[in-house]
Amino acid sequence: MAPDIEKLPQHIAIIMDGNSRWAQSRGLPTKSGHRHGTESAREIVNSCVKRNIPFLTLFAFSSENWMRPVTEVQGLMALFLSVLKRNEIKQLHKNNVRLKFIGKRTDFAPKLLRSMQEVEKLTANNTGTTVIVAVDYGGRWDITEAAAKLAVMVEQGKLAAADIDLDLLHSRTSLSDFPDPDLCIRTGGEHRISNFLLWQFAYTELYFTDCYWPDFDDAALQQALDDYVQRQRRFGGHDHGESSNE
Repeated sequence: MAPDIEKLPQHIAIIMDGNSRWAQSRGLPTKSGHRHGTESAREIVNSCVKRNIPFLTLFAFSSENWMRPVTEVQGLMALFLSVLKRNEIKQLHKNNVRLKFIGKRTDFAPKLLRSMQEVEKLTANNTGTTVIVAVDYGGRWDITEAAAKLAVMVEQGKLAAADIDLDLLHSRTSLSDFPDPDLCIRTGGEHRISNFLLWQFAYTELYFTDCYWPDFDDAALQQALDDYVQRQRRFGGHDHGESSNE
C-alpha cells in the first residue's frame, strides 16, 4: 500500500553511493558504474515527480571527490556534461521540473559551467518538483561560506556581530530558499553522511540501505518511504503523554 501522500517527505536528499563497487562486483570498469548511476538518478527523479515530492537533492560530486584518480574525475565531468546535453533535460522541462545546482563551481571547466547555467535558466520558471544537484559541494564549505559572507557584512559596517543568529546564518547557506530535507537516503551500505548538508540535517530522518546506487529503483524508493512514514518526528520534543525527562 502506498503511503498517505500527506505523510510523505516534502524534501528528500540522496547520497548516491556505490557506483564503483557495483561495477567492481560485475567485473566492469568504474565508468560503467557511474553511467548506470545516471540511469538510476533519472528513474528516481521521475519517481519523485510521480509522487509529487516538491524537492529532491542529489549529492552528485563532493568537494572530496577531487581526490579520486584523475581519469575517474575526468570521466565524471564528461558524463556530467553529456547528461546536461541529453534530450531528457528537455523532457524534464516539459514535465515542469526545475533544476538547480549548489556547490563551489569555481573549479569546473567553462563549458560545463555554461551548460549548468543554461539548464537552470531553461527550467527557472517551472513549478513542479525542484531537483537540486550538489556538485563540488561540502557541508563544511557551505557553513564556512555562510559565515564568511556575514563576516564581510560586519567588516563593512552593514551588520553588527551581535545581530547574527541562526536565521541569519541559515539565510546565507546553499539551501536557504528551500525547506530542510525531511529524509536523507544513503545507498551503498555506509552509515554516515559524508560532509553532506551538515547544517540542514539537524532533524532529518536518515535511511541507510545496502543497495548500490545503480540498483536503486522506484521499488527501493518506496521501501524508504514506507519506513519514513512509520517514524515519529519530534524535532527535539517528545510525544504527547511522554514525561519530559525521557
